[in-house]
Amino acid sequence: MNRAQANICIIFNPTAKGERAKKWAGEIKRCFPGAEFHVTRDGGHARELARAAALRGCGKVVAVGGDGTINEVVNGIAGTAAALGIVPLGTANVFALELGIPAALEAAAAIVRAGRLRTVDLARAGRRHFIQLAGVGFDAETVQAADLAIKRRLGPLSYVLAAARVAAQEPPVLTVEADDRRREEGCFMLVGNGRYYGGPFEFFPGARLDDGWLEVCLFKRRSHMDLLHYFQGVLCGTHTHFEDVEYFRARRIRVSAAHAVPVEVDGELAGVTPVEFAVGEQPLQVCVAA
Repeated sequence: MNRAQANICIIFNPTAKGERAKKWAGEIKRCFPGAEFHVTRDGGHARELARAAALRGCGKVVAVGGDGTINEVVNGIAGTAAALGIVPLGTANVFALELGIPAALEAAAAIVRAGRLRTVDLARAGRRHFIQLAGVGFDAETVQAADLAIKRRLGPLSYVLAAARVAAQEPPVLTVEADDRRREEGCFMLVGNGRYYGGPFEFFPGARLDDGWLEVCLFKRRSHMDLLHYFQGVLCGTHTHFEDVEYFRARRIRVSAAHAVPVEVDGELAGVTPVEFAVGEQPLQVCVAA
């Protein structure tokens, strides 16, 4: 058995891409001969498997799935010596895009096997870690409103339908306090550790994965027309200059509202307001291309 491969633990989410990932199980095993191979059963299982692998001394714990699977694995290995490997099989694969990890299975596996590591900041929302992005309000409400059965059948379109329903509702008023020196109000906000959100959309042009800062986009309105306006701004790279958008960076952000508002991290629900975002003291090692 290859000792290097024996020190790798594969955590495979067969429901990635609406369960279409199942067909790749055999190929994934062939890409990592001798590695541990575990299949997740349900939500939270990837985190348990990752934690157990890290505590057993596995040097690399590989998330095979989408951004949600990566988030669970990250929360499992946080605070340990294990490095994160990524084989992107999700719909958007935002974190893989951020790092330049290819979607091709063999190419992504080769990066993990090569073992080149990069240090990245590990952010948190309350007690939940995240590595790419987080949100309060609109996008978290959309994740909450997206029906699982419809999501598996329609993929990304299910979020578009859910977003249209959420946008028609009365928005909350968020109070955002940053580094104890800045106070703003808005309808919904996004927090970026990396540049991208929802795919190849650069919501956070100033973000860097290893600079110790979080980027904040706070939007003041959220009607259907406002959302189209914001999205057009993102495509043109001008949204950070809109009068109804506050864009700033901070190390610690506290968000509250008159009633509980959903929070998401890396596309997964992670509680409700009030919530505090911050960059943790211990960074994370991630397998990256040369």
